[in-house]
Amino acid sequence: MAKSVLERLSDVHPDLEIWWDSSPLVFKSWVAKMINSVSPQKKDILEEELNRIYVLADPAKSLIRGCTTNPPLSLTAVQSNPDFWNDWIDDLIRTNRGLSQQEYFWLTYKEVIRQGAEMILPIWKASGGRFGYISGQLDPRLLTEKDRMIKMAKEIRSISPNLMIKVPASTEGVEVVKVLTSLGIPTNVTTCFTLPQIWAVAKAAKEGLEIARKNKVELSRWRAVITMMIGRLTEHPVLDEQAARRGLTLSWSDKHWLGIYIFRKAYKLLKDNAMPSKMLACSMRDGPLIGDVYHFWDIEKIAGNIVYTLPPYVLEPLFLRCGDLQFKEEILNEDVPSEVINKAKKLPIILQSWDENGMEVNQFNMHPSTISTAKAFSEATIGLENYVAGRMKKILTKGRSSFGRKK
Repeated sequence: MAKSVLERLSDVHPDLEIWWDSSPLVFKSWVAKMINSVSPQKKDILEEELNRIYVLADPAKSLIRGCTTNPPLSLTAVQSNPDFWNDWIDDLIRTNRGLSQQEYFWLTYKEVIRQGAEMILPIWKASGGRFGYISGQLDPRLLTEKDRMIKMAKEIRSISPNLMIKVPASTEGVEVVKVLTSLGIPTNVTTCFTLPQIWAVAKAAKEGLEIARKNKVELSRWRAVITMMIGRLTEHPVLDEQAARRGLTLSWSDKHWLGIYIFRKAYKLLKDNAMPSKMLACSMRDGPLIGDVYHFWDIEKIAGNIVYTLPPYVLEPLFLRCGDLQFKEEILNEDVPSEVINKAKKLPIILQSWDENGMEVNQFNMHPSTISTAKAFSEATIGLENYVAGRMKKILTKGRSSFGRKK
């Protein structure tokens, strides 16, 4: 049996991890969509390769070692199976009268997380708690509310032993990481784009570990990852605006090399300082086409002892366009073109982003990528809350109609 492109990537390093970046509840429907998108001659091979990513019948045999999700992805899971979720939400509302819209949303979100955690739990059990975590993201609208984030994190963590809390790399999020780590709660830092953020949350996790050990907290199944959202830094319009004011033009290649360079710097910084957190890559974009070979630099050039969290929009080109790619460990390479570095040195946003001392912690919330991403995540979270509100309206309307009907 030939190895798939994802299995070849996994072979680069024994500790390289592939995570599914979406709710596990949508995996089966995504596989069906992918299989239907190819010619009849390719269907059988593709179906076999995709079903090795997550093995529904025996999850412990899956290629993936974890899963990330968030409120917007939870909305996608709900929308992918409306008959089930409409009944579930309607029953929730009928049996818990008088709650607010936000409370119904929160209970629904936790149930999506719970069902996803249950699907991944066999991986966690088979690995003794080393792998098989699913990330439950804190409400993105609470970016600056430390105490509410800590309270919410404890609530999410209580859902299942394989829950990892997704904490924003905001000014307040740094302290949240420290507190949760001191309690032995695993964390995945998100809304993170820069070396100063990565360095601050890595130090917070280390400090939290020291507190936990002093207090004899159980840590055998604790772990921490730090997500760098590569594309959300390198695609931000501020990059082009600053370049234009300096008479520079940033090509597609320049931007991708910048993302690769900063991710590599972060990896080396954590490695050289023996930090307990592991780097995780997300927001990757496919390309370029070189000759007749379609590449995926954002994956290829950081391959090594890291975590990749791969959503459908990454897996689709990886399997359909990059199926013949071969991988090698490149995370420690120093092959970024000098002209890219020279351009970047003239851009304030990059100088701020690639130096661990480029920002103070109290500046994190004002970074352009933090502002735009937090706004997008908050708006998307409202989508799930509005979905629940729609079910509330139907039930209330039906209730009034029934009350006014003659018997």
